[in-house]
Order: sequence, then C-alpha cells, then structure tokens
Amino acid sequence: MTPLTLGLAAAAIVLGALTQRMAGIGFALTAAPLLVVVLGPEAGVTVGNVLAAALAAVLLAQTWRTVRWKRALLLVGPALVTIPIGAWVVRTAPTGPLTVAVGAVALVAVLVMVFSSRARLLPGRGGAVAAGALGGFMNVTAGVGGPALTVHATSERWPREVFVGTGQVFLLAINLTSLLSKGVPTEPWSVWAGAFVALALGAVIGHRLNRYVSPRVGRALVLTLAAVGSAAAVVRGVLLL
Repeated sequence: MTPLTLGLAAAAIVLGALTQRMAGIGFALTAAPLLVVVLGPEAGVTVGNVLAAALAAVLLAQTWRTVRWKRALLLVGPALVTIPIGAWVVRTAPTGPLTVAVGAVALVAVLVMVFSSRARLLPGRGGAVAAGALGGFMNVTAGVGGPALTVHATSERWPREVFVGTGQVFLLAINLTSLLSKGVPTEPWSVWAGAFVALALGAVIGHRLNRYVSPRVGRALVLTLAAVGSAAAVVRGVLLL
C-alpha cells in the first residue's frame, strides 16, 4: 500500500460519509471501490461493511427523530430474508448475468423516477416490502442496496430528512447482517484508526453542509447516486461476463 493509495482511500471515505449524511446514501458508491483497490476484494468489501454500519449508526443517532419506524421495519424484514437467498444465488448462479439483471432493473426504476416526478413504482406497505427485499438481494449480489430504497422513498414523496433517517435503519441492518455472515476482517490497527478518523471527518462536514442544501438539490443528489449505483452494478456484471 503506497501513501497515494492510502490517501485516495481516506479521501473516498470522507466523501462517502459526507454524501451519505446529506443524501442518505452514497458511502458504498464512493468509498468501496478504492477500499477494494487498497485492501483487496474480500477485505475491502468487508471493511466497507464495517464502516458503512458504523456510519449508519452514527447518522441514526443524529436523525432518529425523523425515522418512520414502522416503515423501516417493513423494509428491513424482507431484506433479512433475501440477503441469505442472494448469498446462495451468488454461490450457485453465474455472477455476471445476475449482477447485470439486478442492476438493470434498479436502473430502469430510478430513471423512471428521474424523468417522471409523478411516477410511483413502489408505493405503500407493499412497495416497502418489495423495496426491502430487492435492496437486500442487491446488496449481496451487486453491492448496492440504496437504489431500491430510493425508488420507494421517492414513490412515497418522503422529505429528505425522513429518507436520511429511515435509510440509516435499513443500511445499518443490511451491513450488520453481511458482517455476521462474513466476520470482521483482521486489518492492522493503523488501517482502522485512519478509516474511522476519515469517517468521522466526512460525517461532521456533511452535517455542517446539510443546512445549506435545498430539498430539491437533495432529491437530485439521491436519485443521481441511486442511478450511479445501479449503473455500476451493470458495469460490474458486464466485466464478469
């Protein structure tokens, strides 16, 4: 690991934490790729799970008053069911085509939301169940759980603060479940110390910037990140074909 790669990874963690504090999602999209480059595929993804869970817990402590708890449970329950199913599918099905299919479905859904402000693809309690199931499945198979959550939140016309708070419950649950299935990686203490310092710095900056970002810009940021995450899943799947 060179100082340059470590610096890039730290910058990605700061940016990811900052973005997630303002938009509700975004950490995995920005930090995970460089963590994989620096630490390798298995350790990079698992360290990303640890940091994502820690960030979600911190942000939840700040935003818990805005959480819609009944809806959060409707999202988390199906995700906990589909995560082990997704893990089994990954072990038995061709990874490339599966990742392309999952990412494409999410990308189409997000694009519909972008180009039609009145579209309601996953509304109501049934939409929450479907979004939670799809998000958990996508988190295991493609590494992105946020797009499905975004489609449901946009269908329900959630204010940004509700999306940020409720989203952290969902992200915390799916990342902890992933860690329970894989275990915590044994990285040097210096790696953990630097990662958590960068995480805290990004969360603080994002908290301060949040007051200056309008709801319209926040919605655009959420949808953009969801689209990027879905497209990244498609690209990752194509490269695995």
